[in-house]
Order: sequence, then C-alpha cells, then structure tokens
Amino acid sequence: MKEIVEVIAKALVRHPEQVRVEAADDRNGTVYALRVSPEDMGKVIGKQGRIAKAIRTVVKAAATRENKKVNVEISE
Repeated sequence: MKEIVEVIAKALVRHPEQVRVEAADDRNGTVYALRVSPEDMGKVIGKQGRIAKAIRTVVKAAATRENKKVNVEISE
C-alpha cells in the first residue's frame, strides 16, 4: 500500500524527491502519512479535496482485496 500512495503522489507533484510516506499501525488498521512539499499541497489535495479523496479510494480498494483497513493522511 505504501508504494501505491508514493507512486500516485510522485506523479502529481512538482518536487517528487520530497514525497515521503510513513506507515503506522493503530487499533483501527494502518495509517499512511503522506508528506509533500508545502508548494505541492494544492496538487495533492485538489479542488475541494477531490484528488485526496481519489487517492484514499484507490488505497482503500487495494486494502480491501487484502482484508485490511487503511487510512491516508496528508500533511506538509
């Protein structure tokens, strides 16, 4: 899952070298923290959060196939 988030984010941003994805397990599943350059935040979030929602949908669909629960958080 981490690789999926990273590949999608790197394709969207202007500074792909600054994309970082960290995974942390909690009681509700796995949380993937996506960190990008402050300049690229708008590109990853999109208008009204549409791109962020699409990223979350893709990752959750992939996780469902493996019977896992995941969440994606986006930050600077």
